[in-house]
Amino acid sequence: MTRSGAILKSLGIAVLLYATWVGMMAVHELGHCVHAWVSGGVIRRVSIPLLGFSQTFFRFNPHPHFVVWGGPIWGSVLPLLLLLLVPRRWSTARNLVQFFAGFCLIANGAYLGVGWTMGVGDAGDLLWHGTPAWVLVAFGVVAVSAGLYLWHLLGVKSNPQGLPKLIDNSSPRPLTPPRT
Repeated sequence: MTRSGAILKSLGIAVLLYATWVGMMAVHELGHCVHAWVSGGVIRRVSIPLLGFSQTFFRFNPHPHFVVWGGPIWGSVLPLLLLLLVPRRWSTARNLVQFFAGFCLIANGAYLGVGWTMGVGDAGDLLWHGTPAWVLVAFGVVAVSAGLYLWHLLGVKSNPQGLPKLIDNSSPRPLTPPRT
């Protein structure tokens, strides 16, 4: 690979990771919004900054414990549902969605599974509303394990360099050149 090719590949990976991060925050905040709407809450605004962490602000939130759980639950489940909807024959799209779903599971799982030790964000809110720490740890273990498993499955489809095969550029090629 040429130097410019390596730079372009690195740039592509950075863009993919950034898009995955922003997408994960959007799905997570959507989960808070869904739980707020279902429970009669009123959303003031949702902030998904280009750098930093997302946050949902409410005008009225009658069931904050329920609403806090919406972020990590739907932030983990919606990407999995999307993965189920992408046909296997669309291998590149499916691999990208599988990477995204794994990332969302790992991020949401780590957020609660480890975040409770710092008492900040959703984990801190859940503790304050009475969720036992062991429930947050259990959620974290299950979600992170599931995310790592999805990534492991991508690794099984890896290329010779050992990198996950996110883009399937294999097409049937004849073993011998065509005769003209």
